Amino acid sequence: MNRNTPLSPRPVHEVSHRVQSAAQLRANGVTAARTAAQCLPGGPWQQLLPGVYLLHPGTPTDDDRVRGALLYAGRPPAGARRTVPDRSGPGYGEAMVTGLAALALYGFTSAPPVIALHRIDVLVPRTRRLRSTRFVEVTRATVLPRPQHRLGVPLAPVERALADAVASLTDASTVRRILTEAVRGGHCEPTSVVRELNAAELLGRAHVVDAVDALLIEGRAVAEGRLYETVRTHGLPEPLWNVELSLPGGGFLGGVDAYWPEQAVALELGTRSPREERVAFAAEREHLERLGVTVVRVTPKQLRESTARLSVVLRTAMMAAEDREPAAYVVVLPR
Repeated sequence: MNRNTPLSPRPVHEVSHRVQSAAQLRANGVTAARTAAQCLPGGPWQQLLPGVYLLHPGTPTDDDRVRGALLYAGRPPAGARRTVPDRSGPGYGEAMVTGLAALALYGFTSAPPVIALHRIDVLVPRTRRLRSTRFVEVTRATVLPRPQHRLGVPLAPVERALADAVASLTDASTVRRILTEAVRGGHCEPTSVVRELNAAELLGRAHVVDAVDALLIEGRAVAEGRLYETVRTHGLPEPLWNVELSLPGGGFLGGVDAYWPEQAVALELGTRSPREERVAFAAEREHLERLGVTVVRVTPKQLRESTARLSVVLRTAMMAAEDREPAAYVVVLPR
């Protein structure tokens, strides 16, 4: 095959030759002059981005735009030692898609499809001297997260992609929809999203604060649903749900999400921030366990990943109650 002949197009999740960087074309024996000639008006190729070419005269597809953005952002920095690129390699370097485009590629229905987006956000190291151009918006990070790969495309983790998307949005309903879908769809936990939004200094925006409040409520509802399913699916005794425990004289002991009074086993669902969890849970657990109540804490992530493991932990705690001294009498009230 003639090296100057356009290579046949493939989807972006394969080793694609439909979109190529200048370096990849050179590695395939295509000179800069030949590339320029191919991109003349009416020619078979077109320049998609600086240093990136679409080897097809038609309208770029989603895959073309994503691959082009990554090739543009992934090219070696100026002055870097040049190596001969793998002709079939992706050539993305450390670049990864983030923001709304990443959410669309994760399958979020609340995010517009990539083709409808005016820009594709690409995350690169902070030290890169790279300008946003055309449909590529360059976002920088001091420390790059580990990318997640979907169909061969490196994507920022969902939490980071959410923060970058929220940073560009001013519509409260859109922000609420994508945050809610992140939790409802099992992509991530509310606390990790809030942590990322805080790191991006976005919690000072009123519409983001409102969306976060809805996110935490949604996250708790999803986690409670998984907890109910765990109890019923694994044949555990039905507990008293969402109750407060106190001493007969009125001393408040704390609220728990489930309580098995016969076995004196309490379960707390960790949906607060990590700092609140450490402080509040440690104090409540110590007080209750002094009274002979076994306290089990489970996070939404643990519930999402293995309900079977939680059922074993709870069943073991209930069986161990037979060998313990009877727990002190506590008053149980609805929460």
